[in-house]
Amino acid sequence: MAEEIRAPLAGTVQSVLVEPGATVEADDELAVLASAGTEHLVYAPCAGTVVAVRVREKAAVASGDLLLLID
Repeated sequence: MAEEIRAPLAGTVQSVLVEPGATVEADDELAVLASAGTEHLVYAPCAGTVVAVRVREKAAVASGDLLLLID
């Protein structure tokens, strides 16, 4: 079952650092969110393959929104 990577806070997606098909290791950087003038990195909780990216750069996200799926 795919691991859901969700936004840890509300903000704007500054950049998505991976694309579908990319192999990631635990703690790899996946995306950068901006909130209140601060950048926050989103890290992979596990190793696997990125199967889907559900957001695009400059998109607004709420806390808990689905960002990516890793299988």
